[in-house]
Amino acid sequence: MKQSELALRLQNACRAVLEAEDTLTEIDSRFGDADHGLTMAKIAGAIQGAVTDAQGGIQSMLDDAATEVMMLNGGSAVPLWNVWLDGLQEAAPAGEEMDIAQIQAMFAHALESLSDISGAKVGDKTMMDALIPASEAIAAYTGQEENELFALAAQAAADGAEASKQFVSKFGRAKSYGEKTIGTPDAGAVSMACFFQGLAQV
Repeated sequence: MKQSELALRLQNACRAVLEAEDTLTEIDSRFGDADHGLTMAKIAGAIQGAVTDAQGGIQSMLDDAATEVMMLNGGSAVPLWNVWLDGLQEAAPAGEEMDIAQIQAMFAHALESLSDISGAKVGDKTMMDALIPASEAIAAYTGQEENELFALAAQAAADGAEASKQFVSKFGRAKSYGEKTIGTPDAGAVSMACFFQGLAQV
């Protein structure tokens, strides 16, 4: 996959998040601070800007995106997304092309980096409910088609976000609501699923 295609996928991912801002705000208003939509809009805008202005190769582009996100003032999603993006760039090739194995290495390393600081697992009602299944789908892929790989990841993320409705929140402000959070998806899982839906579009 060429850098130009990855850049387009990232632009589409950010657009999907921006289009979901009101939905994310509404979900987060039930048991959170009602700021997740705004925070994710800032994150998506920062990534979009970095990708649009990128001068170097794939690693440099992702490094720019991580840096732009790190500089934001926002909710708890900002440092988590910074770590994830930083994990992607650490395993990314320096040049302007990458193969399936390199894509898989990037997403595996990014998940590992975020897991180390997050501690959240599937079932904890966090962004990890979408990110872990999506990352596992990428890791398990044995074909050679980027479109198929990202489509599988997007479906896994969407299924994970939907499944988060069944869980009790174990992190953040929502944790204090206990079983009342059952029936509402996690806003972070929904925004991550939106991002992967966009990644699957070229």
